[in-house]
Amino acid sequence: MNKERLLNNLVEMLKIHSPSKKEGKYASYLVELLEGMGASIYLDEGYLQYGGDSPSIIAKFSGDIEGDGITLAAHMDVIEPNLDVEPIIEDNIIRTNGTTTLGGDDKGGIASIVEVLRTIKEEKISHKDIYVVLTPCEEVGMLGAKHFNWEKVPKDMMPSKNMIVVDNAGAAGIIAHSAPSKYDIEISFQGKKAHAGIEPEKGINAINLASYALSRMDIGRIDDLTTSNISTISSEFPSNVVPDMCRVTGEVRSHSEERILEIIESYKKICEEAVEKLGGIYKFDYKCDYPVLKPKDDLNFAKEFAKIYEEINVPAELKVIGGGSDSNIFAKQGFNSIIIGVGMYKVHTVDEYLEIDELFKTTQAIIRYIKKDEQ
Repeated sequence: MNKERLLNNLVEMLKIHSPSKKEGKYASYLVELLEGMGASIYLDEGYLQYGGDSPSIIAKFSGDIEGDGITLAAHMDVIEPNLDVEPIIEDNIIRTNGTTTLGGDDKGGIASIVEVLRTIKEEKISHKDIYVVLTPCEEVGMLGAKHFNWEKVPKDMMPSKNMIVVDNAGAAGIIAHSAPSKYDIEISFQGKKAHAGIEPEKGINAINLASYALSRMDIGRIDDLTTSNISTISSEFPSNVVPDMCRVTGEVRSHSEERILEIIESYKKICEEAVEKLGGIYKFDYKCDYPVLKPKDDLNFAKEFAKIYEEINVPAELKVIGGGSDSNIFAKQGFNSIIIGVGMYKVHTVDEYLEIDELFKTTQAIIRYIKKDEQ
């Protein structure tokens, strides 16, 4: 690979502003770049359903070796504040001046993918089909992946099921293969209004209802693979009114959806106890935000890529993670994903930085993985 070209391309992309729902300019840049490298392009218009301005991109580089190919994936959107990024390169680090995020999440991943493709093309490396999937709005709930209409994708553009998602924080060598499902919950407690100074005993305080229930719920780290969090409690009334409404929101996530539903049922039972003791009523709503990510091949793909890292003297670690990504959404479509990193640290903050050597290592590993088909 050409390390200088890779770094220059990354800097160029970092300067293209592409926050969630406004990735259109960056998407056009990538389509032109990929087409110039000889890719066939398919654009999914799921963004029309959620008010974005960028399609999801599938690019196909047809191979000269038969067999199932590989899909390389990343997302185009970045976390704000990210306008007018000033990348600063010092030794092995690329960072900003501290007023913006860097956007290495996930333009580091995209820069790596682009250099992989350029190297393969320049060195005339024989390979199976290579697909690239680039999505918008990953950072705001994986909207691009969720609204992807796979039924409209032409048969010859349907990506290979083994997918390398270049979007993991941390060093090269970390291979995430499993991630939890997440369910969003919303609980509405309804009490009864009364004058708080004259006849409070005639009221039912909805905040008190919520407090009673929340104090009895198992929240936080529940077990090794299950967590729960309450994120908002909202009820705004004058101090002289017993509040009759209180809304609570949060989440439960686990590597077992059955476990999530068990936790939700325990919460509902606690809410029942609260209204039986204090009066009032409650409404409990929940929905799956994204499904669980699990390997579909008994970790064979993850182990195969770990071996590639080790061949270039990069220690590999197979990892179970606690966050969700496009990979969780793609899993529902049958994709078998691993998530690898390019040295991104302190992502989603203005202190974000990227270790350049880690970017090079992962790029080298992907190239080596693809080249193995020549043997």
